[in-house]
Amino acid sequence: MNGKQAAGYRAVEWVQPGMTVGLGTGSTAYWAIQRIGERVKEGLEIKAIATSKASEKLAKELNIPLFEAADIPHIDLTIDGADEVNPQMALIKGGGGALLREKMVALKSDKLIVVADASKDVEVLGNFKLPIEVVPFACEWTFENLRKQYDVPMEFRYRDGSIYVTDNGNYIVDASFGRIEDPEKLAVQLKSMTGIVDHGLFVGIAETVVLGNEDGTVTVRTR
Repeated sequence: MNGKQAAGYRAVEWVQPGMTVGLGTGSTAYWAIQRIGERVKEGLEIKAIATSKASEKLAKELNIPLFEAADIPHIDLTIDGADEVNPQMALIKGGGGALLREKMVALKSDKLIVVADASKDVEVLGNFKLPIEVVPFACEWTFENLRKQYDVPMEFRYRDGSIYVTDNGNYIVDASFGRIEDPEKLAVQLKSMTGIVDHGLFVGIAETVVLGNEDGTVTVRTR
C-alpha cells in the first residue's frame, strides 16, 4: 500500500453510518472514495456529494449514494486532497481543477479531513503554482489585472492543446507566487478582484490532515 492509498483509507475511518460525506477530487481522494465504496458494499449507509464530475463518476461506479446540494442541509465531513499543506493546515488546492466545488463543499462541512502523501507537506506554501479560477468573459482583462497586481509568472491552464475548462465552465490561471508567507492576506486580496471566481488557497478550513508515508504508514495532524 503506497502513501496515497494509506492516507485515503485511514481518513475513511472517520466515516460513520448515517453521515453525509463530501467526496473530494484527486489522486489521494480517489483512494478514500474507493474505500468508502468498499464499506458501502459491506453495508455502510451514508449520503454523499461529489466535488467534481470525475469523483461523481467514480462514486456512481461504486454504488455510493449521491445527492444534489439542494437535498443536503449539511455535510458531516469531507475527505479531500491537497497539493500543498503547511504546519498551520493552510492548503493549496486546485491542481485537478475542482477548487471551487471543493471549497464550497468544504465550507459546508462540519469537518474537513485532508489526505495527501508526505511530499505535499511543506513549511511554506507556494512552490506549487496557485490555481485561480476566472470567468471566461474578458479573461484577458482579469489576467492583466493579476499581472499588474502581482509581478509573478502566471499562465492560463491548457490541456491537450486547448484552454482548460472547469466543471463550472470557467478558466484557470496558474500563478507561481513562490513563498506565500501570508496565505490569509493573499486569499482575501485575490477574492476581492473582479473576474476571479475563487482560488486554491484554503485557509482556516482543514481540521485534520492525514499524510501517507512511502512505507504505508500515516501521520495524523489535527488542529
